[in-house]
Formats: sequence, C-alpha cells, structure tokens
Amino acid sequence: MNTADYETDFYLWTQQQAELLRQGQFNRVDLDVENIAEEIESMGRREKHSIRSYLFNVMLHLLKWRYQPERRGTSWRLSIRNGRHQIVSLVKDSPSLKPKIAELIADEYPLVREYAADETGLPLTTFPETCPFSVEQITGDWWLA
Repeated sequence: MNTADYETDFYLWTQQQAELLRQGQFNRVDLDVENIAEEIESMGRREKHSIRSYLFNVMLHLLKWRYQPERRGTSWRLSIRNGRHQIVSLVKDSPSLKPKIAELIADEYPLVREYAADETGLPLTTFPETCPFSVEQITGDWWLA
C-alpha cells in the first residue's frame, strides 16, 4: 500500500487507515495509531462544541424572547426550535453529552448575557447573572419563555 502522510493528504490518509483497521492490520507499521487516536478525540470535541453552540443560540433567543416581548417573531421561535432539535439529536447520537449540558449552560451563559445586551440594546443588568432557564426549559421543545 502506498501510504499517505497525515500532514500532506489527510483524505487519503483517512481512507488508508480505515482500510487497514477493517482488515485487522493492527500491527502494521503504516497504521498511524497516534494520529487515529487524536482524530477520534477531535471528533468528540466537535460533538461537544456543537452542542455548546446550539445551547448558546437557544439561550440567547430565549433571553431576547423574554426581555423583548414586543420584538418576538417567527425567526426567534424557529431559531429556538432548531437549536432544541439539534441538541436532542446530538444527545441521541452521543448520550454521554447529556450530563454535561448543565455545565455547558453555566459556562456559556455569561457570554450569552453579554450578547443579549448587545443585540437588544438593553443594559446588561436587565439579564440575570445566572441563567434563568432550567436544562429542561432550554432543551424541551414544549416550553417557550
């Protein structure tokens, strides 16, 4: 097998490594175990980053929904619905992320609060210092503040 270098042709490298694994070639010199492990870890980080991003967006729109009721509209509602759907889908595919949601909310909320103030033009003090929404309220499709 003409081996590709991880650094110079990533796509070809992925295809060759996958084929070696499928063939059970675990002791081959060209099986790049270190980079395979790194890529697997990276995939997990991307899943966590995705759920963090959707949580951020849902919280932002829930704050705007609650504190600017006169500006509520379809786009905010759809953004909340889409974010919730994506969160549920990610948790379905990676259930081990579910227990991390509360921590991710707590981590993201301070920045969400700042964005909400910037986007609404309301003073930062308008928004509570801790997230006013429960995990269920953020992720549950049935609830809208």
